[in-house]
Amino acid sequence: MFGFVAAPETPREDVAPAAPPVTAPPLTLVSEETEVAAPPQIVVYERNLRAKHYRLTLRKDGIAVATIPARGSERAARKFVAEHTDWLKRVRERQRKRPRQAEVWSVGTELLWRGEMLPIRRAAEGPPAQVSLGADLFRVPRFEGNLRPTLEAGFLRKAKIELPARTWELAAVTRMDVKRVAVRNQRSRWGSCTEGGVISLNWRLILTPPWVSDYVIYHELMHLREMNHSKRFWAAVAEVCPRWEEAEVWLKKHGSFLGL
Repeated sequence: MFGFVAAPETPREDVAPAAPPVTAPPLTLVSEETEVAAPPQIVVYERNLRAKHYRLTLRKDGIAVATIPARGSERAARKFVAEHTDWLKRVRERQRKRPRQAEVWSVGTELLWRGEMLPIRRAAEGPPAQVSLGADLFRVPRFEGNLRPTLEAGFLRKAKIELPARTWELAAVTRMDVKRVAVRNQRSRWGSCTEGGVISLNWRLILTPPWVSDYVIYHELMHLREMNHSKRFWAAVAEVCPRWEEAEVWLKKHGSFLGL
């Protein structure tokens, strides 16, 4: 796989999407809708030897990624991007308008915590000083200034305790053979699973409602049965997690708010 940044020239935005040549692989558009932070002209071209289709994705940092399949060419990929410039522009505009968390967190700022919008409150003057989000307490060096780095570190510590514990619990219920559970700062996914039984979870799941984080865990556990997204896989997910579709909707609605 390789990657490079496209030349400064950009495709015309008034080019209408057109059907690909008969000899070209099918095309797929995928949007990861979050806030746009990068200049709209940046496009990264990446070859993926396992890909079967050309694919255009808008990352959360605003960089468009064009995937070139094994039998594809850079020339065809550039043509694909040019043909879908209008689509890219629309997605960027939706991203720009989507709600996001405040950049600076202070006492009184409302955050999404365990699925609820809760204000940061003073809990104890200290020492040590503490703030609360609902029933949870977090130590802070002081009440002034940006509390975000300190609180996110506290969220991560809680996630590293609670998410693995819940995963082992659900693994026992579903009789899945899990070897290890890791909690990571993933930037583009909620979780992942390897054939060797290693499950990785995004620490931000602790910010979601418990039934939503359970769905992500069930999802990864069922990959130990089916390492794909076939009908059999989704049937297995539905069997252990009846609310999976509702959870998917919640994640899509709030993903950008949580930084994904």
